[in-house]
Amino acid sequence: MCQLKIPKIWRKALIVAIPKPEKPLGDPKSYRPISLLCAPFKILKRLIYGSVEPITDPCLPQEQTGLRHGRSAIDQVTLLTTKLRIAFQLKSLELCLSTSQQPTTLYGIPASSANCCDFHMMMEMVGNHSFTLTTGNSKRSRLRHLKNSVPQGSVLAPLLSNIYISDLPTTVSRKYAYVDDLAIMHADGDWQAVEGVLSKDMGIPPDLEVEAQCYKNGVSNLALQQQGS
Repeated sequence: MCQLKIPKIWRKALIVAIPKPEKPLGDPKSYRPISLLCAPFKILKRLIYGSVEPITDPCLPQEQTGLRHGRSAIDQVTLLTTKLRIAFQLKSLELCLSTSQQPTTLYGIPASSANCCDFHMMMEMVGNHSFTLTTGNSKRSRLRHLKNSVPQGSVLAPLLSNIYISDLPTTVSRKYAYVDDLAIMHADGDWQAVEGVLSKDMGIPPDLEVEAQCYKNGVSNLALQQQGS
């Protein structure tokens, strides 16, 4: 530990495949994997998490409410419904698009703001893991290796996931993020203004545009189409 190295035996996990009720045992999808980790390794991860999380959480985007203490999807639902209510009162048009946020790079956390050993140890925990699989009998699979990941059930997984996808793009529309799901919303009194902002924020190619189709019952539909068609 003084050399910031983790014993190899701590990196090994046993994955037990538990059959789901009333599912065919011959289908791999009929099993739920449970990863059994080394107890001392789990304790060390919890200690590192307790030291790093208070420093990294303030660096995460405020729009992100997933996998964070004191935040949940209810926060986003409340903000969204409040924004819709205000938009209706102002008689403005509001559209919301949902997309999947694609991670691009690891978010840089300044090491000077915390104990550098904690960050080095956390990076040491990412990768070079191995596991064997069993279905509960005496037979086990051969040892398999994971180069860049943390085991299933790792306490660091939610924190590292939020750090990895924290580089949210700058948009004119308001963002609502929950883990890797990102929704953007914009309100305006003119449909074309709303469509233009959403098209720009979504990075839609110049030859395409977001078209809003409104119906008498108040339901609106969004679709991509060629400009001028």
